[in-house]
Amino acid sequence: MHSLRFKFISFISALLIVLLLLLCTFPLKSSRDAVFEEKRSSMTGRGAVMASSLSGLDKMGKESIAEVLRFLDVSGLSRIIVADKNGTIIYDGAGPVGIRTDNEDIITALSGKTVFRSKFENSVFISSYAQPISAGGDITGVVYLSEYDRERAQIIMAVQSEVSAIAIFIAIAALILAGTFVMFIMRRIRALVKSMQVVADGDYGYRHEVKGQDEISELGKEFNHLTERLETTEKQRRQFVSDASHELKTPLASIRLLSDSIVQNENVDAETVREFVTDIGNEAQRLQRTTEKLLDLSRLDDDVQVVPEPVDMKQVTLDVVSVLRPLAKEREVKIKCELEEGCVIMANSDDAFHIIFNLAENAIKYNIPGGSVLLSLKGDEETIKLTVADTGIGIPEEDRLNIFARFYRVDKARSREAGGSGLGLSIVHDAVQAHGGSIAVGANKPQGSKFIVSFPRPTSEETGI
Repeated sequence: MHSLRFKFISFISALLIVLLLLLCTFPLKSSRDAVFEEKRSSMTGRGAVMASSLSGLDKMGKESIAEVLRFLDVSGLSRIIVADKNGTIIYDGAGPVGIRTDNEDIITALSGKTVFRSKFENSVFISSYAQPISAGGDITGVVYLSEYDRERAQIIMAVQSEVSAIAIFIAIAALILAGTFVMFIMRRIRALVKSMQVVADGDYGYRHEVKGQDEISELGKEFNHLTERLETTEKQRRQFVSDASHELKTPLASIRLLSDSIVQNENVDAETVREFVTDIGNEAQRLQRTTEKLLDLSRLDDDVQVVPEPVDMKQVTLDVVSVLRPLAKEREVKIKCELEEGCVIMANSDDAFHIIFNLAENAIKYNIPGGSVLLSLKGDEETIKLTVADTGIGIPEEDRLNIFARFYRVDKARSREAGGSGLGLSIVHDAVQAHGGSIAVGANKPQGSKFIVSFPRPTSEETGI
């Protein structure tokens, strides 16, 4: 498997090769094309002048043609051939006359067409032009011009050599710069990978050193943000494990102590055994409640997708009140309800029950004898709002930011006496958010606490009502 550095250098090299090929071939081709056009224009003009001058001769012969050409511009031409209408050469500046030509361009020109050819071969421009000679509307012959231009070809070749040298220099410099740049980029990427390996080994407090403002720097910043979240999550996990272990260890220790007391004391009476067994049952129930709440939190953390359904919050609230009335009677707390009709939300009915149940149960447990709990349910066009207010001990201002944290208790001693695990409000908070709602806590004047839960009111299309 090739490294990223190899791939990047290969890409740069391939790009440079393409650019160098274009740089080395395009100027030469453009120069050649320009020369070809210049040759065409020049030889066409000179050929036309010669043909016009020769067409005025009464009789074309070698001497008369030479006399005419003496007054014309023939500089730079390598060879001039004049043939009659039968294709017989009557003048040749570099060869014999009186023979029939086999030159294809001359033969073509006798049919009334002009012929121009030019090519670059062996560092020489070789050009030729054939022009019909007309007199009285008849073709009387052909003038043929040829030219070998070595000087201009050498100039182009010299320029091309210089361009090639410059291109090679640019290629070497570009490769050096590209290699340096790639090494710099790879060094930064390796540093980022090393940081990832350090964090992967468990050092969540490690932070990558970010330099610059480019995309790699942005990647490093995002990595640090992710690491911070991982560190926070790991701290929460460890705290959760510690708190959960402590919560489970306490009732287990009590059960172990009570059972040992029964086993080790042979003379314990039946009433004492009954009392110990009752305590063991209470601790087991406490352990069961904590375990069930941990399972609820686990389900919410796993973000298990539940198909929402229309839930009548008034009916759910009445069901909760029916379940909690014995507890309220035992604690001498009155439950009051102010519930509007038509307060329907899209949620899971079990989650809605747990939300109201946990809030109402806490309002009863942490109330005072003779106190009251008010469950209010109201709705408008956009929101369904549930309010649970009590006249209990209230929540201090400094604790309100932490009450939804898992295992957090405002009054630890009283919470344990009331059978609380510190998980109820955390379950409420996560369940409310899972269904698109929000929860807020405030003071209930003159005393007590107030929880306000808001859900978005669904449309009739969502509820089907």
